[in-house]
Amino acid sequence: MKHWIQRIFYATISMTMIFMSPGLSAHGFEVGDISIKHPYSTPSMAGGKNGVVYIKSIKNAGNVLDQLLSATTQVADRVEIHEMKMDGDVMKMRSLTGIDIPVGGEVSIAKGNPNGYHLMLMGLKKPLKEGDKFPVGLTFKKAGQVEVEVWVQTPADANKPEEHKH
Repeated sequence: MKHWIQRIFYATISMTMIFMSPGLSAHGFEVGDISIKHPYSTPSMAGGKNGVVYIKSIKNAGNVLDQLLSATTQVADRVEIHEMKMDGDVMKMRSLTGIDIPVGGEVSIAKGNPNGYHLMLMGLKKPLKEGDKFPVGLTFKKAGQVEVEVWVQTPADANKPEEHKH
């Protein structure tokens, strides 16, 4: 009997730690047919004037193509939608007017994804520090506007060397 009580106790503690751990928690938002999962930022570099926002996924449950058109925040002067792509041996970044969210599809704007999308925070008003949270307004062509809460966190694989493919 004592053995089962200990198992239940340790299982309860383990589950509590998993759900309360900020690194493992995800947060989501919805507007119209669009669902946004885990918007996050990384800590900014000391003295840096720019930052970045990533979004684990944006899903379109609707039957019409939608598009992320713009983003705004009070922590920076402006936000630009960017795409990074390799052009031969050179990484190039360009500003986009939007990102298509396909019908029944999902787009990831997460760090390290091959599509290279991110939201560039231009002219940070103060450094972004681990544990900070701040609002970002997202505007979609069909679904409209939604405010999301962005968590500043160091990615779990931050100390892992990046893989470079040529």
